[in-house]
Amino acid sequence: MAEDATARWNPTALAKRRGLTTSYPLDLPFLVLVLTLVGFGLVMLFSASYAVALYRRGDAYAYIRPQLLYAALGLIAMWLASRVDYHIYHKLAWPVLGVSLVLLVLVLFMPEYNGCKRWLVIPGVGTLQPSEIAKFAVVLAFSHIISLNASRMKSFSVGVLPFGLVLGMVAVLMLLEPHLSGTLLILGIGAVLMFVGGTGIKWFILAGAGAVGAVGAAVAVMPDLVPYAASRLASWLDPFADPLGDGHQTIQSLYAIGSGGATGLGLGNSRQKHMFVPEPQNDFIFSIVCEELGFVGALAVVTLFVLLLLRGITLAVHAPDRFGGLLVVGFVVQVTMQAALNIAVVTNTIPNTGISLPFFSSGGTSLMMLLGEMGIVLSVSRQES
Repeated sequence: MAEDATARWNPTALAKRRGLTTSYPLDLPFLVLVLTLVGFGLVMLFSASYAVALYRRGDAYAYIRPQLLYAALGLIAMWLASRVDYHIYHKLAWPVLGVSLVLLVLVLFMPEYNGCKRWLVIPGVGTLQPSEIAKFAVVLAFSHIISLNASRMKSFSVGVLPFGLVLGMVAVLMLLEPHLSGTLLILGIGAVLMFVGGTGIKWFILAGAGAVGAVGAAVAVMPDLVPYAASRLASWLDPFADPLGDGHQTIQSLYAIGSGGATGLGLGNSRQKHMFVPEPQNDFIFSIVCEELGFVGALAVVTLFVLLLLRGITLAVHAPDRFGGLLVVGFVVQVTMQAALNIAVVTNTIPNTGISLPFFSSGGTSLMMLLGEMGIVLSVSRQES
């Protein structure tokens, strides 16, 4: 990752036409990977969702129709973001973070859906998921802080305190929804950016010890957490102990994965998506991929995300300054970490946390934000290193 020549905007970038990058082409390999994921995701979403959409809403296109619209809008957003000089996000980092915090507060006053308050209902428009904006805001804020204070990241006051305050506010608000998986993802993204930015290892060790202490204190203060946690752990270790209750999602997901074998039952031929796998259009869409396309299809999905990460790291290393490199790292790590968590849940590698698969799961806010972020990565790739 190239060093910053200055903490301010690059004079060359400022000289470009009002922030538009026009001198260099987009990174074609990264663009192809993103478009492949979008296309693959739309095909699989329709295949996984048409049965449940027909059963629940009487319209087989109820999930894919809005997703196609959001994909089109997201691709336009990606193109626009790729044309804008990414240095403008220095000025937008704090306002975007402030807006995301306000939205995280507002969502707590929304009606519950499946026991959670994760969506803002916008009359005449639809729903908005503030946690998706919070991920974006954290990447911007952290990249901004680190790029301005690169030489002082080893100290507590610069390399730990501001990041801890930001993550603390976001995490508390998201836990109140509750949105545990989103909280873990944002904490993971923040930790990666701090590590790449130069925060001392000793602070990570102390943070780990503090987390253990916080869990112990929570158990002491709220003993009801113990049976709840024990129940979730037992369901993860042996989902067949409660096949009609806590273990139902995991069992049906594993049935779908096992049914696929090496090459799958064929696109559109899943049996488990017919009201057996809960939320086949969302959190458990990967199990439908495995059932219809088999191990080959699952491997293709994993490979695409790994290639996206590797190409993103390459772009970050060759970024013209630290700010651009951190933006790229933050966004590609967000995508791949979320994909890894989703696949781990679907395969029962970790307990069920309820997290979507990027580019595949139904969700307009997520898809548009993801494509906008990929546009910023492409903007960085347009700058000369």
